[in-house]
Amino acid sequence: MEEVGEGKDFSFPREEEKVLSFWTQIDAFKTQLKRTEHLPEFIFYDGPPFATGLPHYGHILAGTIKDIVTRYQTMTGHHVTRRFGWDCHGLPIETEIEKKLGITRRAQVLEMGIDKYNEECRSIVTSFVEEWEKVITRSGRWIDFKNDYKTMDLDFMESVWWVFAQLFDKNLVYKGFKVMPFSTGLKTPLSNSEAKYNCKEVSDPDAMVTFPVIGDEDNAAFVAWTTTPWNLPCNLALCVNAKFVYVKVRNKHNGRVYIVAKSRLSALPANADAKKSNRKDKGAAADSYEVLDTFDGASLVGKKYEPLFDYFSDFSSVAFRVVADNYVKDDSGTGIVHLAPAFGEDDYRVCLENNIIEKGEGLVVAVDEDGLFTERITHFFGHYVRDAEKDVIEAVKAKGRLVKTGSFTHSNPFCYRTDTPLINRAGPAWFVRVDEQLKEQLLKNNDQTYWVPDYVKDKRFHNWLENARDWCVSRSRFWGTPLPIWISDDGEEVVVMDSVDKLEKLSGVKVFDLHRHHIDQITIPSSRGPEYGVLRRVEDVFDCWFESGSMPYAYIHYPFENKELFEKNFPGHFVAEGIDQTRGWFYHLLLLSTALFGKPAFRNLICNGLVLAEDGKKMSKSEKNYPPPTEVIDEYGADALRLYLINSPIVRAESLRFKKEGVLGVVKNVFLPWYNAYRFLVQNAKRLEIEGSGPFVPTDVATLRSSNVLDQWIHSATQSLVCFVRQEMDGYRLYTVVPYLLKFLDNLTNIYVRFNRKRLKGRTGEDDCHIALSTLYNVLLTSCKVMTPFTPFFTETLYQNLRKAREGSEESIHYCSFPEAEETRVERRIEQSVARMMTVIDLARNIRERHKLPLKTPLMEIIVVHPDAEFLDDITGKLREYVLEELNVRSLVTCNDTLKYASLKAEPDFSVLGKRLGKSMGLVAKQVKEMSQQDILRFQEAGKVTIAGHTLELTDIKIVRLFKRPDGLKDTEIDANGDGDVLVLLDLRPDDSLYEAGVAREIVNRIQKLRKKSGLEPTDFVEVYIESLDKGESALQQVLSSQEQYIKDTIGSSLLPSTLMPSHVVILSEESFQNVSKMSFKISLARPALKLR
Repeated sequence: MEEVGEGKDFSFPREEEKVLSFWTQIDAFKTQLKRTEHLPEFIFYDGPPFATGLPHYGHILAGTIKDIVTRYQTMTGHHVTRRFGWDCHGLPIETEIEKKLGITRRAQVLEMGIDKYNEECRSIVTSFVEEWEKVITRSGRWIDFKNDYKTMDLDFMESVWWVFAQLFDKNLVYKGFKVMPFSTGLKTPLSNSEAKYNCKEVSDPDAMVTFPVIGDEDNAAFVAWTTTPWNLPCNLALCVNAKFVYVKVRNKHNGRVYIVAKSRLSALPANADAKKSNRKDKGAAADSYEVLDTFDGASLVGKKYEPLFDYFSDFSSVAFRVVADNYVKDDSGTGIVHLAPAFGEDDYRVCLENNIIEKGEGLVVAVDEDGLFTERITHFFGHYVRDAEKDVIEAVKAKGRLVKTGSFTHSNPFCYRTDTPLINRAGPAWFVRVDEQLKEQLLKNNDQTYWVPDYVKDKRFHNWLENARDWCVSRSRFWGTPLPIWISDDGEEVVVMDSVDKLEKLSGVKVFDLHRHHIDQITIPSSRGPEYGVLRRVEDVFDCWFESGSMPYAYIHYPFENKELFEKNFPGHFVAEGIDQTRGWFYHLLLLSTALFGKPAFRNLICNGLVLAEDGKKMSKSEKNYPPPTEVIDEYGADALRLYLINSPIVRAESLRFKKEGVLGVVKNVFLPWYNAYRFLVQNAKRLEIEGSGPFVPTDVATLRSSNVLDQWIHSATQSLVCFVRQEMDGYRLYTVVPYLLKFLDNLTNIYVRFNRKRLKGRTGEDDCHIALSTLYNVLLTSCKVMTPFTPFFTETLYQNLRKAREGSEESIHYCSFPEAEETRVERRIEQSVARMMTVIDLARNIRERHKLPLKTPLMEIIVVHPDAEFLDDITGKLREYVLEELNVRSLVTCNDTLKYASLKAEPDFSVLGKRLGKSMGLVAKQVKEMSQQDILRFQEAGKVTIAGHTLELTDIKIVRLFKRPDGLKDTEIDANGDGDVLVLLDLRPDDSLYEAGVAREIVNRIQKLRKKSGLEPTDFVEVYIESLDKGESALQQVLSSQEQYIKDTIGSSLLPSTLMPSHVVILSEESFQNVSKMSFKISLARPALKLR
C-alpha cells in the first residue's frame, strides 16, 4: 500500500475527480453491466424529468436513492439496466417556446404553422442534456445517458399508441364533454391532480341573487348565493336539496319575499338595502323576516323562475327551473345553488341528469380559451371573466336582483405554470374510464405493492385511489404524442391506430415521425366506400402523464421489441420519486398497468420528501435562497452530499431544510474519522515494512484467529453490520441503514483503533501487531464494500490502495460482490458487553466532568453495578484493562446487587398512557408512583402489572434508579451515574500513591503535543530527552523511575535524561513547561543519534 497524507490535506472533491477519471479509463459502468449480463434481471424504472432546466437537489436526492438501490442490487447478484429518460413533450416545453417567441394566443401558433412551432419545441428539448449528464455523473450516479430514452422518439410514441389502442379495445376510452380545471394562461384544460399543485388563499367577490318564481302568489323569489358571479350570465337552473326544509319569508323592512333553506335564514341581510354584507348582523336576520310558509325541498322541484339575463332564451323550454341533488349543503350560502353547466362539474352532471342539457357536443360554452366571454354574452363580449365580475354584479343590481354582495376568502387553484387563476370550463375531450370495477382492481393492486414509508401507500395513495375519477387524457395542444384516433366526417366511423404499420397500411403513406405536423394531413379512406369520404385524425395530443405512465412499455418499445424481457420481468422491481408523484407518476403507472394487464406496474417503491431552503421555503432561483448543488459538491464532495441527504427525514417522505453546514458536518463527523482509521492502518503497515518485515500482507479473514477481545468484537460487529444492511436494504429502508453504518464507523474509529493503538503500533510484539493490522484491514475492506452503494467515490479511493496488499483483487470495488452475511460469526454477548463497557466509560466520564476532574487525574476505584453475571465476568476479565486505562482508574470492582447502591422508583410514561387511559390517568399515575421496591422488582420479572383495573407493561412504566450513597461518605468523595441499565460509582477521594501516575500522564501529554506541533508522523522515530528545570531533580527522577514502563509503552521509546544528549545531536523541536503538577521541565525531540553511536 502507498503512503497517504494527513486528513487536513486530503481533498475529498479532488479525490472524487480522480476516481471519475479512473472510472472513465476502465469504462467501469459498462464493464460492470457486461460482467453481470448473465445474472437475473433487476428491473428499475426511472421516471423521466424535463430537460428544460438544470437539475436541483430534488433530482440529486431521487437519483441518489435510485443509485444506492441499483448499486446494491448489482453487488448482490443482479443485472441492472439503468437508462436515463427524458420527458420531451407537454407544457414545460411549449411554455419556454412561447416565452422565447412572444406567443400569447393559440391563434399565433396556427398562423406560424404547427410544423415550425413543433420544430422549435424539438430544438430546445435537449438544451440542458449536457449539463444534466455532467451534474448527475459528478454526483456519483451510474446511469446510461448514451442509450437514453426520449418520449419524443418514434419507438416510444408508437408504444404509447399501442397502450391507448388496448384501452380503446377494452371499451375504457370515450369522448365526452367534461368540466375541467382550465388554464386561460396556457389555453388548455389541466388534470384534477395538476389543478391541486398551486392553491392559494384569495379573496373573491360573492353575491346573493334573486330568481323570481313564476306564478307565485306572494311574488316570492328564490335566493341563490354564488362565489363565481362571473358565470351568472350562463345560469340555466337552480338546485335545492330535496331533504332540506325551506321557508318563504317576507322582509319586514321592504316587503320583499324570499325562499331559502330554513337552516340558512340567518344568511339573509337584516337591512333593507343590497350593500356590502355585514357578517355581524346574522343574529338580527331572523328577527327581520316573517315566515309565510314552510315546505320540503322536493316540493320545489320543477318550479320555473325568471332568468337573470336573456342570453340563453333559446333554452327556455327546458331550462330556468328548479332541480334537486344531494350535493347542495347547508353549511354556507342559502341552500339554493345556481347552475351554469359549462362551468361546474356538479352543475354539468346535475343539468345532464335532469335533461336541461344533452350528452354530446351541443353544450354552449360561452367563454373562449383565453377566458373571454363569447358573442353570445353580448353585454360582456370580449371581457376576461374574472375582470368582468364587478360589471356582472352591477348589472344584476341594476335589474333589482341583488340581495347583497361581499367578499369571500377561500382556497383557489392557480395554474402551476403561468400562475393565473384557474376556472372550471367544459370542453370536448377524450377520457379513460375509471369505473367501479377498475377502481376495485386498482385498490387490490396497490395492496400488492411495497412502499417505503408504508403510510404514504396506506393513507395518502389509498385515499386518492378510492376517489379516482375518469382521466382526461387529451390536451388541445401541439407538441406531444398525437391521439391515434381517425374519425369520419359524420362521426360514425372510428379507427384507432396501435402501430405505425397499421397507419401506413390504411393510409398508404410512409411514416417517419408521429408528431402532429407529420401526420395531421394523413387521411384514411372510409371502409364504407368512397362516397363516405375519408377519416381524419382528431386534433388533440396526449396528456404527458399518459406518456410517462406508459414508460414501462414504451422505453423498450414493447410489444414491438423486447417481448420476452418485458413479460418475464413485469411488474418492475423498483421505482423511486418524490412524494408529489403519488398523484402523478405513481398513480398513472398503476392505472395503466391495471387497465392493461390487471397488475401493478412496480413491486417496490421509495417515496422521498421535498428538499426545502434553509428558511423552510421552497427553493427558488429568483430568491437565491439555496447554494447551487455544484458549489456544494465542489466544496465538500458528492459522497458527503449523498450521505447528508440520505441520513435525513427526507427518506421517510418528510421535508428537509437544506443546510450547507450539514454537509460539512458529514465530512467532519464521518469521512475524516473514517479516513484517519484507514490512514492509521497504512502508516503502521508501512512502519512494519520499514522495520524490515517486508510489504504488509494481511491474513485472510477466513484464517485469521485472535484471542484479543476487541479483535473478536470488531469482527462480530462487522458481521452484524453486513447482516443488518442486507436485511434493511432488502426491505428498501435506507433511513435505518445509514444511522447504523455511521454508528459502526464511530465504533471502528473511537473504540477499535483508539483502544488498540499500542498493538497497531507494534508495542505488543510483531505477531500481535500483524494480527491487529490484519483485523483492521479486513474490517475496513468489508465496511468499504458495505458502504460502496452509499459512498461510491470514497470507498473506491480506499479500495484502490487496500487492494495493493492482496493479490487477485478486483480492479474496482464496484466489481466486488456485497459481503455475505455469516450469522455464525456474530457473537452477541461480546458485542453487548463492549457496548455496555462504552456506557460505563461514558457514565464515568460524566462523573469526572461534574466534579471537574480531568482524565489525567488518576482515581482509585470504579464500581460497576449490573445483574448480568456474564457482563460482569467480561468487564472484570477481557475488558478490564480498557476500562482502567481509558478512565485512568487503579481498580475495578463489580456488584450484581442492583439495590445495594440504588433505590428504585416507578414513573408512569404519560406520553404512552395519556391517550389510552384518559380520565383514569390520574389514579393510575398516583398508584404507579406509590409502588414499593418489591412491587417494582416483581413487575420487572413478570413484565406486566395490573393497576386500578388497567394492565400496564414494561413500556408503560419508567423505572428510575436513585443513587444510594454509602454511609460515611460525602458527595465530594463518591458519586454515581446510571442509564437505567448500568450503574457506575467513582471513588473521588485523592490518594498520594496516584500522584506519580498523574504526573507521568501530564509529561506524556506534553510530548505528544510537541510531536504534533513539530509535524511528525506517528511512524517518525525520534529520541525524546527531558531536563528538570527545578532546583531539586529528585521528584522528577522518582516519577520517571516509577512510571518508566508506562511512558515507554505510550510514547514508543524510552524517555532519556538530557545528560545523555550527544553534542552533535540535531534538535528538531524543544519546549519548556512550567508548573505542571508542581514541576517544571524541558522536552527535546532530536534525530536519532545515540543509535548511530
